[in-house]
Amino acid sequence: MNELILLERRAPRNPIRLMYRVYKYVLPEVDAELKRWRQKAEAIPDEELRTQALASMDAKRFHCEGGAVYGAANLEQRHVLIPLIVALQTISDYLDNLCDRSTSLDPDDFRLLHQSMLDAVDPGSELSDYYALRSEREDGGYLHALVRTCQSCVSMLPAYDKVKQQVTELVGLYCDLQVHKHIRKDLREPHLLHWWEQNRSRYPHLQWNEFAAATGSTLGMFMLFLAATHPELKDQHADSIRNAYFPHVCGLHIMLDYLIDQEEDREGGDLNFCNYYDNQGMLEERISGIVSNAREDVQRLPASQFHRMIIEGLLALYLSDPKVSSQEDVKRISKRLMKRSPMTRVFFWLNSMWIRAKQS
Repeated sequence: MNELILLERRAPRNPIRLMYRVYKYVLPEVDAELKRWRQKAEAIPDEELRTQALASMDAKRFHCEGGAVYGAANLEQRHVLIPLIVALQTISDYLDNLCDRSTSLDPDDFRLLHQSMLDAVDPGSELSDYYALRSEREDGGYLHALVRTCQSCVSMLPAYDKVKQQVTELVGLYCDLQVHKHIRKDLREPHLLHWWEQNRSRYPHLQWNEFAAATGSTLGMFMLFLAATHPELKDQHADSIRNAYFPHVCGLHIMLDYLIDQEEDREGGDLNFCNYYDNQGMLEERISGIVSNAREDVQRLPASQFHRMIIEGLLALYLSDPKVSSQEDVKRISKRLMKRSPMTRVFFWLNSMWIRAKQS
């Protein structure tokens, strides 16, 4: 893995260096990208599409900020990585809002909407009318612009051909999840369980909800984008990265996201993958196990300390969220997960609190 080692040597090796790059480069450049997309979103003619586009940026800004940390691992290529990560994450968050609060329950509609993500990671794909199966259609070219930005950026990654298959696989799983979990409520679990039966032989240690959660993460895609900035990347490197991130790093990401959203999802009637355990103790035990597996998986990657910082950063980011303090069960689990935390996680927890306070 000599080529990957050369790439990873550019990654920050300690939390202070990482956060220096985050404050100096990542946050300002993410802010600039989001301002640009916000201007386009404000010009969307259809009121519902405009509302959901703006709401996704308001409520889920931290998804772009967190994902763009991969741009800090190769500053020389951040002019490609940060716009790419922000654009793809913005598509993801926008479509999630459209489907969560949809006027439709049509799986074909959701599938067509998410075809935009598959097209975004394939520079040779022709763009489609992604709104063709819904009544709200006039977005002033907003979604097409996001897709074209992604296509342009992946075309600039020198080794994208080496990671394209793995990226497409992860995006495909993500799209499948979005279709299954947003259809009619009485059909969601049967469809998700049938999907799990098609995949469970590869991940027999997971429960169905944990597999589904892992497919909802974009982190594996972002890490593959980072790897593709090195021109001499080999095919086997892409497989190693994909297997190191999926399912445990990706699963941890989304299980934490669902953990803090339990009350919000109950109120909205939305499916939440943390609700499929016998009790909160089992939930805590399963998340703790995923943390351990994620740490073990990334040890196989060069510069594993960078990936360990990603894991500790995920825990710090989500467990410091204001939503935690308003949910007693979540607060208890958060305290137990933070108990005897390494100093790295505490450092990221304090920085997460600082960033939120500064933006509020």
